[in-house]
Amino acid sequence: MEHSFFFDGDSKRIRWVIQNNKSTIDQKREHPEIYINNVTIQESKYIAMHVGLFWGIGKFIIKNGDRITIKVDDKTIFAHLSKNEESPNDFIKTRMCFITQLIKQRKLKINYELVNKENDLDSKL
Repeated sequence: MEHSFFFDGDSKRIRWVIQNNKSTIDQKREHPEIYINNVTIQESKYIAMHVGLFWGIGKFIIKNGDRITIKVDDKTIFAHLSKNEESPNDFIKTRMCFITQLIKQRKLKINYELVNKENDLDSKL
């Protein structure tokens, strides 16, 4: 199955949207106390991507071998993901390690697409 995956975050919460031809599922979560006001917006977005993918797999929305177009509204994050570059930020490196592990374990086919904020579903939640 093919999915579009949108994600966002700030210092207090994360959110993600998983969309396919059957449904659009949106989710929001408050950060655990350890992260509230202790992570940057960029770090929060990586948390949202990690948690959202993990949640989608756990709820059997995303299945082994699925195609996922990850829609990114941040040019820095898009460049990092699409060029498979390592971040200088240790927190982000750890999140990317988990994300990469999920992708490999589930044999997901990932594409990254840069979108404008206006076209980003999670910003409309």
